[in-house]
Amino acid sequence: MPVLTPSRRLFIGGSLATAGAALLSPRRAMAQSAATLQLSWLHSVQFGGSYIAQSKGYWTDAGLDVSLLPGGPNAPVEPPVVAGTALVGISAADYTAAAVNQGAPFKIIGVAMQKNPFAIASLPDNPVNSPADLVGKKIGMALANTPVLEALCTVNDVDISQIEVVPTQYDAAPLVQGQVDCLLCWATDLPVAMETQGVESVTMLLADHGYSVHSQTYIATEDSLANRREDLVALMTGEVRGWEDYQADPAAAAALTVEMFPDAGLDLPTQELQADRQVPLMFSDLTDAEGFGWFTDETVAANVETLDLLGTPVSPDLWDRSILEEVHG
Repeated sequence: MPVLTPSRRLFIGGSLATAGAALLSPRRAMAQSAATLQLSWLHSVQFGGSYIAQSKGYWTDAGLDVSLLPGGPNAPVEPPVVAGTALVGISAADYTAAAVNQGAPFKIIGVAMQKNPFAIASLPDNPVNSPADLVGKKIGMALANTPVLEALCTVNDVDISQIEVVPTQYDAAPLVQGQVDCLLCWATDLPVAMETQGVESVTMLLADHGYSVHSQTYIATEDSLANRREDLVALMTGEVRGWEDYQADPAAAAALTVEMFPDAGLDLPTQELQADRQVPLMFSDLTDAEGFGWFTDETVAANVETLDLLGTPVSPDLWDRSILEEVHG
């Protein structure tokens, strides 16, 4: 598996593909505007709501012909969005903040993951239930993610010098084999991989301990906001509808993912478990009240504070809620 970073990570049957397609709506009869949605990683149920939107024709209903472009270790999100070859990209607030600090004209127009998926995974006989439990332990992680650990320790007044960082590949083996006491990972992948192998683990979300960084965010350029606003509203409308269906039936989203990408090396049990693990990260009391993708001035302020700790200071005006306001009415 590749090195984990906040938004780059590894990791419904046929009825979904045809549901809602029996009748041709007036919008479908119209000429479609083409748009590309640049995903942040390889195809998996991580993007299950987008697959539902495509398979059910939600974007077509809104007058948009959307292509889904997978990401990967050699396919960063930001360049195609800047170049205009992708209308929207799925990124994370820290990546976007770093790009904006270098002059990129981005705005965050939606937030898919209400909780950042970064977690500390440990075993039940030596659990990490709080940041204070990290003291005296060996943590396996990519050294590139050191700022994440530093930010967590700063927020929780933990002396990072009392934690032994062990550089590891992105794999559960060092934890399972006892080489380290815990791992820095995404809650939706290594703990899932361990569970599918019958290994129980304890997962501590960094987001539950003050690490506030929006993940799986939708980014667009200022030019697109000014000149392709209708297309942005149409794309986000389809996303919202797709993810609402995902919330109602994550297992169906997993089945659709495996069906749509038979050559991606995906297995259904893993995708189903990952789909379930994503639900509490992507949906909350806030999204129940305001709608999928929503964010508030308070959540933005918390992000600004954490991003400053990560060395990527940014202004709250990086976030633009106007597209979501149109989508949700």
